[in-house]
Amino acid sequence: MEENTLTNLDLRAGYKKTIPCSYVGYITQAIVNIFVPLLFVTFTDEFGVSLSEITLLTTLNFLTQLIVDLAGAAFVDKIGYRKCIVMAHLFSAAGLLGLSFIPSLLGSPYIGLLICVVLYAVGGGLIEVLISPIVEACPTDDKASAMSLLHSFYCWGSAAVILISTAFFALFGRESWRIMSCIWAVIPAVNAFCFMRVPINTLTEKGESMSIRGLFSAKIFWILAAMMLCAGASELSMSQWASAFAESGLGVTKSIGDLAGPFLFSILMGSSRVFYSKYSDKIPLDKFIAGSSVLCIAAYLLTVFSPIPALSLVGCSLCGLSVGIMWPGVFSIASAKMPKGGTAMFAILALAGDLGCCSGPTLVGFVSGAAGDSLLTGLLAAAVFPILMIIMLILLSGCSRSEKV
Repeated sequence: MEENTLTNLDLRAGYKKTIPCSYVGYITQAIVNIFVPLLFVTFTDEFGVSLSEITLLTTLNFLTQLIVDLAGAAFVDKIGYRKCIVMAHLFSAAGLLGLSFIPSLLGSPYIGLLICVVLYAVGGGLIEVLISPIVEACPTDDKASAMSLLHSFYCWGSAAVILISTAFFALFGRESWRIMSCIWAVIPAVNAFCFMRVPINTLTEKGESMSIRGLFSAKIFWILAAMMLCAGASELSMSQWASAFAESGLGVTKSIGDLAGPFLFSILMGSSRVFYSKYSDKIPLDKFIAGSSVLCIAAYLLTVFSPIPALSLVGCSLCGLSVGIMWPGVFSIASAKMPKGGTAMFAILALAGDLGCCSGPTLVGFVSGAAGDSLLTGLLAAAVFPILMIIMLILLSGCSRSEKV
């Protein structure tokens, strides 16, 4: 008995090394999603790419991640968590490192940029599919708390990429962007080595997890998928346009706009996730998500209807605070409601979240254009997503509390 207890204690101690590696995994995903958009103007000046070509870089990044999310549901369990997560970090490192030389080597720099985007997007997509189930499978006492804290590192990573890159360019000039890209590539490269050594558990034993058809046949799964879509859309609809709003609404420079918009948004979103990780034992998760959704609606309305631009910026920041729990919270609810969902469940929920990340900003842009380039009108339309989140929570509560699939 004592030997078994010691073994269990040693096992739990080993998994304490797995969780920090997972934190760095989400920092890596933040790097691949945030760094290149900071260079769009630089790419236009240096390589002569058009605005439509720049837009395609972002589209290709998220489209590739969507494809990987979908494919991951089929191949991750067959290949194994360890091999896939190591490959994810190596792909991310290759794409970031490749930015420093591949565009310059090819006859068409834009083709080089596309190649690098695909490389790091494959890595980012795999990380999104794998990191949450890896942490969920660790022997932690409070799964919801661990998941919320895990996802906060995407926020800290986003804030760090914006702050450090902005400071680096201010000190050494934007022409030094290749060096910065190489520096960021070191993080996933080192973390790939770390993931080769730490213990990694799986959510279910081989053959025990639900099939994709089984997931699709469960009503509760569709509610959870809709919640994930609303989570991604509520977040990205504001964060994608926060910098543009700060520049147009307050008339500040791009550097200040990046800091006042997406940087502050990320800080408050991360703070919300850390807050819940600390007090998860005192606050029911579904009620916290419901309250956050109400705050999100209020944040959008404050942003749109405030006659004072500075208060509108406060609305942007409050939106970051309000959406923090949505994405990790839905993952935690799904794991509790569908314990045999396995990797496929996490992969498809990530796919739904990414669809929200694409559809939310697109809706804002479309409505803004239809309203005579009124960004505030577009943001008002995006308030539909936290409203839908509340409706989904009501539907979820209608399912049996004891129901587990």
